[in-house]
Amino acid sequence: MNSTYGDIDISNYLSKKILKKIKAVDLGKLLPEARLKRIDKYLREIVEEEKIIISQKEICRLVREIYEDSFSFGPVSFLINDDRITEIMINNFNEVYIEEDDAIRKTEIIFRDNNHIRNMVDKILSPLGLRVDESSPMVDARLKNGSRINVVLNPITINDVVVTIRKFKKNIMDIESLKKEGMINKKVADFVKVCVESKLNIIVSGATSTGKTTFLNIISNFIQPDERIVTIEETLELNLNLPHIVKLESRPPNLEGKGEITIRDLVRNSLRMRPDRIIVGEIRGAEAVDVLQAMNTGHSGSMTTVHSNSPKDLVTRLETMILMSGLNSNPSTARRMIASSIDMIIHLGKLKNGRRILLEVSELINKNEFIGNNTVLEVKDIFKYRTEDTGINDNEHNEFCRGDIVYTGYTPTFMDKIKSRGLNFNYKDENLG
Repeated sequence: MNSTYGDIDISNYLSKKILKKIKAVDLGKLLPEARLKRIDKYLREIVEEEKIIISQKEICRLVREIYEDSFSFGPVSFLINDDRITEIMINNFNEVYIEEDDAIRKTEIIFRDNNHIRNMVDKILSPLGLRVDESSPMVDARLKNGSRINVVLNPITINDVVVTIRKFKKNIMDIESLKKEGMINKKVADFVKVCVESKLNIIVSGATSTGKTTFLNIISNFIQPDERIVTIEETLELNLNLPHIVKLESRPPNLEGKGEITIRDLVRNSLRMRPDRIIVGEIRGAEAVDVLQAMNTGHSGSMTTVHSNSPKDLVTRLETMILMSGLNSNPSTARRMIASSIDMIIHLGKLKNGRRILLEVSELINKNEFIGNNTVLEVKDIFKYRTEDTGINDNEHNEFCRGDIVYTGYTPTFMDKIKSRGLNFNYKDENLG
């Protein structure tokens, strides 16, 4: 509980006094430890001069709070520094949620008010040359540590301000980590590795927070080190451990609405950069046409992710993107483009207990049949996650918590591509169940 100084809240009163002092004296050049000592010195001087009664514990708390407000992320600073937390969601000054170990929970963190949140946001965005206000109520940006921040203001949202911070993972996982977590088994991991080495065009699909970008990052490291790779993202998240990489990042328009560089612009430009492969973090619009054309015209082995609920839903989404791109196309032409460009679909999901899992590895087949004027495409599963009914059905466990990825019996047509590159894989030799 905060004490009061007359009718004034001591914490707010001292915070305002110290902030004025900090603005007058440049502490930005000092190291963090020196800043803390200087703030502590100023605070104690004010307390002594004005004869304010305040506990030692409260002084320490205020020093830390003022430091975080001035030079860090305010009340959520320690969340930013906690590697276990992957997402921070600020819905209101008294509603802060986090995602930790694939589960979302509410924290006890409280900002003073929504202006406290806005001040934090302004401090973050100003060095980036960005702003968010009523005339421009949405912004998406990358922080220096690689994390991504998204801010939405009223009237776009009913709440005054909503902030979402997706953390950058310092310790990038590898395929062995996914095996230990049960996301994939050894046989399927080896199969995917051979497919990447064979330069198959691969799309990783899945719903929100299923690990698409992480999985794409991991399998991209199966690429041979002598290849030139161009990565294209809205916000840099891929961290490939390869020697010859060019990283491109899209750019939003400036305050005058000019200077925007889209994913589509970057994909088109990348074709002039002599890439062996193009890796696009995610496609969600007109750039789908350019990515698929690149896959089909000399850039074999290119990869990307698409938000979808199933491999069939992926086809529908890609078809819609192509038709909305301005290309003079019809549904049948769009489907033929999709089928001729994509060799393999890897679909990820999340079980009811929060565990991420590889659900399907599929091939897309053009059946050369028509329903009306539309080309018929068929998704053929090569591997599929199959569950066991455990008989347990409570909040922690259910029938979807136990299972494995098994071979379906289907032989993909792209095995000829794999063999033509001198590789082979007897994925049918072992019982994957």
